[in-house]
Amino acid sequence: CRMTAVAGHPLTRTRPRVLFVDDEPEVLDAVAVNLRRNYDVVTATSGAAALEHLEAEADFAVVVSDMRMPKMDGATFLALAREVSPDVVRMLLTGHSDIDATIKAVNHGQLFRFLTKPCAKETLVHAIECAVAQHRLITGERVLLEQTLNGSIKMLFEILAITSPAAFGRAHQIKTRVLQLARQLGVLDTWQLEIAALSSQLGFIVVPHEVCEKLEHKLPLTDDEQRMVARAPAMTEQLLANIPRLENVRAMLALHVHPPPRRANAEPAVQRIELGAHLLRVAIDIEAFESTRDDRSTSPVSTLLARADLYDREVLEAAEDLYSKRPAHVVVKAVQTGALVCGMVLAEDVRLINGTLLVARGYEVTPHFIERINNFPPGVFAGEFRVISS
Repeated sequence: CRMTAVAGHPLTRTRPRVLFVDDEPEVLDAVAVNLRRNYDVVTATSGAAALEHLEAEADFAVVVSDMRMPKMDGATFLALAREVSPDVVRMLLTGHSDIDATIKAVNHGQLFRFLTKPCAKETLVHAIECAVAQHRLITGERVLLEQTLNGSIKMLFEILAITSPAAFGRAHQIKTRVLQLARQLGVLDTWQLEIAALSSQLGFIVVPHEVCEKLEHKLPLTDDEQRMVARAPAMTEQLLANIPRLENVRAMLALHVHPPPRRANAEPAVQRIELGAHLLRVAIDIEAFESTRDDRSTSPVSTLLARADLYDREVLEAAEDLYSKRPAHVVVKAVQTGALVCGMVLAEDVRLINGTLLVARGYEVTPHFIERINNFPPGVFAGEFRVISS
């Protein structure tokens, strides 16, 4: 098969990108000639080749596919394209005899428009203009929704930081480990993983501070306190259920305690959920081990390897590789309140002189935290702030 990108002006990549799929190279050549003035045109002679482009590059606005192609028809390809790149606007070129297949494509690929062959140049150009406008509308709404989503999530986590600093600290440590593992595995789109990791401790908002402190110091809990802690995951689910676009995050959290084996033949969205659940499981167990171990010479991964049947092999290997590359010693420095800078990472818990935990180790200093610190009267902190030296 053939995949080509039409060479052109250096500013080509600022133009809308359009992917054309047809098994006839001469058709693709004609399309490229007609559209390259206004669009960055990429062509592929098979559905498989086009999917490779969609998986490798996330900036396509429109994909147009012929219906009748060998091995993979246009309906099947566009349904898969929707899984790989949900925001791309999909159109189908079809003959009059393909009406049943066209209905299938509309139902399964959620097409923006289908065009009948032969298709006049003016008709095709107008259809692509409309599709690009639709893509701008979709992405604009998505950006607005993501900003709203980020604001809602940020508010919940700031509440967690105030009501349960220990749980908030654990969440930040888990997030760091999940993102490290994801990068090790070559996962590029990590926003859902990040939210899932931070949300893993969100249910502790409803657990009283005294109970969280007992948990932090590994003190025994009463039966009532154990029930409170056991209800924390259900509270996480209730809190996240009210926020849009978090279905996959909630699915990861629901599966992470006993994640199912990953399925290579599952749909891409399901594969991401299953991988996310396994990443959470390993990261949470490593954090639990790190927070309780006294012998710093022992790697937490060695403990997980002793129970390797509970974890995904690929994720566990990524964790083992990460820990083998960690520096033997982390440089820590002490700073005064006025020297705290956004982005610094706390090497130790920050406590008030009465022993109350304010934030846990691993917390990344934010403008909100600095403002909060400055609002305390002088002398309320137990010593200087110890941060990891960059």
